[in-house]
Amino acid sequence: MAEQPLAAIILAAGQGTRMKSDLHKVLHPVAGLPMLHHLLHSLKAAGAARQVVVVGARREQVEASVAPHGVDIAHQAEQLGTAHAALQARAALAGFDGIAIVCFGDTPFLRPDTIARLKDRLLADDAPRIAVLGFVPDDAKAYGRIIADEAGSIAKMVEFKDASEAERAVKLCNSGVTAVRTADLWPLLERVGNDNAAGEYYLPDIVMLALADGDRAVVVETDPDELIGINSRAELAEAESIWQARRRAQVMADGASLIAPETVWFAHDTVVGRDVVIEPNVMFGPGVTIANNVVIHAFSHIEGATIASGCTVGPFARLRPGADMREGAKVGNFVEMKKAVLGPGAKANHLTYLGDATVGANANIGAGTITCNYDGYFKYQTVIGENAFIGSNSALIAPVKIGRDAIVAAGSAVSRDVADGELRLVRAEQLVKPGWADRFHDAMRKKKREGK
Repeated sequence: MAEQPLAAIILAAGQGTRMKSDLHKVLHPVAGLPMLHHLLHSLKAAGAARQVVVVGARREQVEASVAPHGVDIAHQAEQLGTAHAALQARAALAGFDGIAIVCFGDTPFLRPDTIARLKDRLLADDAPRIAVLGFVPDDAKAYGRIIADEAGSIAKMVEFKDASEAERAVKLCNSGVTAVRTADLWPLLERVGNDNAAGEYYLPDIVMLALADGDRAVVVETDPDELIGINSRAELAEAESIWQARRRAQVMADGASLIAPETVWFAHDTVVGRDVVIEPNVMFGPGVTIANNVVIHAFSHIEGATIASGCTVGPFARLRPGADMREGAKVGNFVEMKKAVLGPGAKANHLTYLGDATVGANANIGAGTITCNYDGYFKYQTVIGENAFIGSNSALIAPVKIGRDAIVAAGSAVSRDVADGELRLVRAEQLVKPGWADRFHDAMRKKKREGK
C-alpha cells in the first residue's frame, strides 16, 4: 500500500441557529475543549499534514481559535451545500497532492483510528475512487442513506429528502465523512449540480458521479456514537455526557476509584494516577495532573493544578490555576489556592486563602489565614519557610517573608518580614473593664422597658 499525505477539510460554515448563541457552534466546549479542537486533535493524530476549516458567519471567532495551531481558514460566503463548502478549500490546498478527508466541525468524537481506516480503504488494492464513512444508528432519522452490498461496494447514495420509501427503510446511513484523492476531489466537486429538493450542492453526489464514470466507491462502517453531531444545547449536553462516561470508565480501568462516578466531571486533559480516590461531586477544569495515592474529597473544584503523590484535597476545596501541591501536602475544607506552592508535608487544613505564595515543607497554615496579595493594582508574593507555624486568623500582607521555624501568633496582621525562628505577634493590647458589660445590659434593658 503506497503511503500518501493526508489533508483534512473541515466543514463549519453552518449558521448554528439551533444553538441560539453568539459563539460559533463548533467552538462550544465538550470537556472544556471546543468541539472543533477535539476533531483537530484526532485528525492530527491520524497524520493529517494540512487542515482547512471552511467557515461562513463568525469567521473571525474560528480563525482566532485555530490560529495558534497552524490551521488554514476558507470562507463560504453563501451556504449552498456541503459540496460547495468543500470546494472552497481548494485554494488553501493548492499544490497539495494526496488524500483529503472531508468531515464536519460539529462531530468531535471522530477517532484517529477510524480516519486511518478510511484512508487505508481508499488505498486498498481494489482501488476505489471514494471511501465513505457509514453507520447504523438506533434511529436513522433524516440521515442520508447508503445503498451498498455486503462487501461494502456502494450502488447509490441518496439524501433523505430525495429518498424513496424503500430507500428510507435502509438502515446504513451516511456520516458525510469522505476520503478521496485531491486529484479526483476538485473535478468531481465542480461537476456537482443542485437538482434536488433543497436546491443545494450535496457532497455525496460525488459518489454518484464516480459511479457514473465507471469507478467504485466503498463504505467503511463505524460506531454511531463516534459520529454524533451537535446542533443544539441538548445535543451538546448529550455529547458531554457520553464523553464523561467514557473518561470515567477509563480512569477506573487505569486504577483510580470513583466513589460516585456519575458525579465526577473531568476536563479533556485531566491526568489521574493510580490508587487515587475521588469522592462525589468533584469538578476538574483544564490543566490538572494528579499523581498516585491522592485523595480528593467531595465537592472540590480543581483547575490548572498539579497534585503530587500522597496529597489530600478537600472537602470543599478550590485549587485554581498555578496551584502546586508537593508530596504529602494537605488542603482541607474551604481552602483556596491560586499560583501557590504548598511544600512537601505542608498543611492548610481549613478556611484559608493562599494566593501568589510559596509555603515551605511541613509548614502549618492555621484556620482563617489569608495571604493579602493584591493592592488593587499589582500582585505580590508571600514566602513561608519550612516548619513555620501560622496561627489562626492571621493576615500576611504581601510582599512578606516568614522565616524557617518562625511562629506567627493567631490574629496577627504581618506586614514586615519575620526572621527564622522568630515569634511575631501583632495585636492591640487588650483593654479590660470589670463589670462594664453588666452595667451596659442593665441600662439597655431599662431603656427597652421604658420604650425609649
